[in-house]
Amino acid sequence: MNSKNIFYILACISFCLIIGAGTYEHFSVWPVAFSEPPKSLTIFQGNYALLAEPFWKLIHPVTLVLFFVTLALNWKTERKKYILFTLVIYIIAVIATFIYYVPELKSIIATPFAETVDANLQKRGSLWITLSKVRLTFLFISAFVLLLGLTRPDKK
Repeated sequence: MNSKNIFYILACISFCLIIGAGTYEHFSVWPVAFSEPPKSLTIFQGNYALLAEPFWKLIHPVTLVLFFVTLALNWKTERKKYILFTLVIYIIAVIATFIYYVPELKSIIATPFAETVDANLQKRGSLWITLSKVRLTFLFISAFVLLLGLTRPDKK
């Protein structure tokens, strides 16, 4: 096994970790967190709050580095287009994450605890989930393309 394959596989693993974590959050975290806000947002507050941010702050730079190394190593191969397609989708998703998803999420989860349900927060949370599922769908499609690229020759 050569370095092209090793880095390509590592990029695939790292990218799929992101998709797996996002999928987990969509099934286990967001439906609960946005069910009856602000009361249901306690999962993010207090001494035992769920802290996903350290994971996301680590995995994205690692994945981007792996992508760029993989792209450089495979630049003169048929795999380049598969890597580039996925990398472009991923970069668009990361930009959207920093422009909309993170600020909106931080704004929602910073809402102080209250026993009453805030319909506006529920609506914002529902929109956030819907748009995030769209983002996740694009990541799934691009992961399929990336993995498909592994079936292509690593030579010119």
